[in-house]
Amino acid sequence: MIRSSPASSMTSMSPSSVYRQVKVKKDYLSYKARGRSRKKMTPRYITIHSTQNWKSGADALRHSKALKNGALGRLSWHYTVDEDLAVQHLPTNERGNHADFDGPGNRYSIGIEMCENPGNSRSRTLERTAKLAAWLCVKYDLPVSRVVPHYKWPRRGKNPPNKNCPHFLLSNGRPGSKWQGFLKAVDVYRRSMLGR
Repeated sequence: MIRSSPASSMTSMSPSSVYRQVKVKKDYLSYKARGRSRKKMTPRYITIHSTQNWKSGADALRHSKALKNGALGRLSWHYTVDEDLAVQHLPTNERGNHADFDGPGNRYSIGIEMCENPGNSRSRTLERTAKLAAWLCVKYDLPVSRVVPHYKWPRRGKNPPNKNCPHFLLSNGRPGSKWQGFLKAVDVYRRSMLGR
């Protein structure tokens, strides 16, 4: 799953060094963009998604461009991650529109989308996403249990209400051993930043 599984006891790393490893490129939506809620939030969760966009070239920068030119309507999230970098689209203290309409998934969570385009390394994308989620856990003092799949947030009026997302980290459409393996990687990186 993750290219080089982090050792359960890893050398201490500073949050700034982990952030540099993630390679975050800020490319915010304009303040007047359709996807900007302009509503403040205090993050309580980190929601992990998969783009389910298998088009050639559908990497993090291409998703950023689609968000900025309005091709995705009112959809918005905070980060898109691929094998090479993470593009930030919204400030993490502003609500996105990525999980459950006006539910707690949008009101209280940072949304991270993982790219699935051909040629993109899933294991490198997962590793980068785990580091980003861990860094956000440290920044906002969140336990790893607050890193959740999109599946957690039921979507009112949809059938089924819980989306099979991120599909490659769920087992039969639900969190299971693959999800727990991802959380373990997040926790290893989080602990390394906390010196544990």
